[in-house]
Amino acid sequence: MSALIELEHVSKVYVAGETEVRALDDVTLSIPAGQFVAVMGASGSGKSTLMNVIGCLDRPTRGTYRLAGREIANLHRGELAEIRNAMLGFVFQSFNLLPRTSALDNVELPLVYAGVSAHERTKRALAALDRVGLADRAHHTPGQLSGGQQQRVAIARALVNDPQLILADEPTGQLDSRAGMELMRLLQGLVKTGITILIVTHEAEIGRCAERVITMRDGAILSDVMQTPVSAAA
Repeated sequence: MSALIELEHVSKVYVAGETEVRALDDVTLSIPAGQFVAVMGASGSGKSTLMNVIGCLDRPTRGTYRLAGREIANLHRGELAEIRNAMLGFVFQSFNLLPRTSALDNVELPLVYAGVSAHERTKRALAALDRVGLADRAHHTPGQLSGGQQQRVAIARALVNDPQLILADEPTGQLDSRAGMELMRLLQGLVKTGITILIVTHEAEIGRCAERVITMRDGAILSDVMQTPVSAAA
């Protein structure tokens, strides 16, 4: 498998007054396409900063970051936005769905920003909802869906542009254990289609569902271990 994500000696330093906070500290990391990776660590360990850098939401202070072979650091905001829309899908703990808008319309949003025609948007959004098992809930609003279903809508939205990489930040954080494992079963199935998935989590049970676990502490990689993932299948 070729490397999709390559970080070489990446640091991210924030300055607060006279204090420097080293959120990432000389991180070197390579993730091949099609891998399911869990990033774990305590609060403040740097895992969310790592995800923001990989997701082109933040730039490293030092070091090199290449995504699919393309150097990211010197790209302007418009180019970064194009990469996020074309190559990346994001899933968040809080779902980030528009509350008074149907599941279908929520999933269509990235396609609206991409300038896709209305007919094509609907076609692709319905296909994405079907992919996560929610085609029959397309016209329900988030308030009419369970937490697990809302997160599936968020995953459909992340899938609708056929991304190479899905970045999920604590996606099971607001779900009960059953819904959390259902979500992991869905993500494990997506990896089998060739999508690369990077998930930030503090839950050991969720981390065991990935094939690789990167543990962080004080902005650095403490351990990087391959494992046989636990199947989340029912």
